Amino acid sequence: MLLAASLAFGVAALPGWAIAAPTVARTAAAQADPPGDPAGEPGDETPPVEPTATDPAPTEAPPTVPPPPETTAPAPTPTEPGATTPAGPVDPPPATTAPGTTAPPPPATSAPSPHPSAPGPDAPAPGRLGVRVSTEDVTLTEAYWNAEDTTTTLRVIVTNTGEVAELIRLSYTLPAGLTDAGTPGCAEAGSGEHHCGGWLTAAGDRFSALVKVRVDGAAWRQMPLSGAVRVSASAPGVAGSTEDNEGFAVLFPPGPPVPGISLDADGVAFDISGAASELDVRLGNTGRVDAVGRVEVVLPAGVTVSTPPAGCAALSPARTRCDVGAVPAGGTVTLRLPVSATAEAQRDAPLAGAVIGRVDPRSGRARQLQMSFRITAAAAMSTPIATPAPAGSQGVLAAAGAGPDPAGGLTPVQRSAVVLIVVSVLLVVLALALATTSLRRRLAGPAGPAPAPAPSD
Repeated sequence: MLLAASLAFGVAALPGWAIAAPTVARTAAAQADPPGDPAGEPGDETPPVEPTATDPAPTEAPPTVPPPPETTAPAPTPTEPGATTPAGPVDPPPATTAPGTTAPPPPATSAPSPHPSAPGPDAPAPGRLGVRVSTEDVTLTEAYWNAEDTTTTLRVIVTNTGEVAELIRLSYTLPAGLTDAGTPGCAEAGSGEHHCGGWLTAAGDRFSALVKVRVDGAAWRQMPLSGAVRVSASAPGVAGSTEDNEGFAVLFPPGPPVPGISLDADGVAFDISGAASELDVRLGNTGRVDAVGRVEVVLPAGVTVSTPPAGCAALSPARTRCDVGAVPAGGTVTLRLPVSATAEAQRDAPLAGAVIGRVDPRSGRARQLQMSFRITAAAAMSTPIATPAPAGSQGVLAAAGAGPDPAGGLTPVQRSAVVLIVVSVLLVVLALALATTSLRRRLAGPAGPAPAPAPSD
């Protein structure tokens, strides 16, 4: 029994040798928009470039503003501080002198610290880094169509989810057609990439910054457009760094305005399973003459119309054209398309797609509208903030973060398995030795009385 139990326990410990490497944080979204068609319609290739850290970052941090209230619980974030507090969130002071354009609100004096000074037995080990970033989209109104360019803002919400004070740096990538409009504390690094100075933040701080962007009046010709934001965090005395990323969509209203046609599209949302979703497009003929309708859908890299319905054909992996047939005057046709996305594209969400609607009346000129729509995914919201240990038992989880032993090249789990195997082998040898000794004693025991000689005659 002892031998069998020892062998079973030693074999059970062996899977610890095959622990997978921890999941790394996802990289910033960098999509390649589909190439344009010969007619010059939207969809020209405009891939945003992923941020790099080769150039020196600015020494000033952008000004901060109070973050929007958290109305719903965010996606699973084990290191996220308390969702809301009665007092306004404490905005961190910048690492260096902040620009005087927008002063952050004064810190709260009565609100308790989001983290207790003495963590309980179940609290994570002190000194862990953590950071989270979320974005709002760049949403344009109808006024965009009547302006040479439009200046608006991209809100970026940052949270220090670690256990220590951190220096958090921001970088972002703007797609073609968008330029920075003079965000304080940020400098262009080329190819739409921008680097900003750092904020010195306390554990649990949550704040937001406004990135000023200028949208060119012709940017709509290149829709769909998406960008990316990245934050990185480090702290003195804590090894390594951590980062988080999120994309944002540039959303154009239907246009340019033209009479006789209407267009509308719902956003696409992928649930946590990542299964295919649906895109609903509504094309209307607001003219007085019946017309033939057509819809084209342009999707970012990694997102496709999985199974085009009847009347639809894929012009490329990212572009699908559908003939919807006759659209009576004053009528509307609804088109529903199944949409799927790769795991990488879902992690890079939010993204943007585009639809182009066209009606060709029996008499008169053809009319065309286009607009962009939002693509979201639960997978992007559930991206771990800190590098997690692989799933497993508590003993395996504790050992997974220990890393290899620099002296022997084995982790504690591997060393324990080797010890158990050696002990099991020794037990087997001992059992065989005891059995052999016992057998020899039996064979070497005193002989019985000799048989009596037979009587002679």
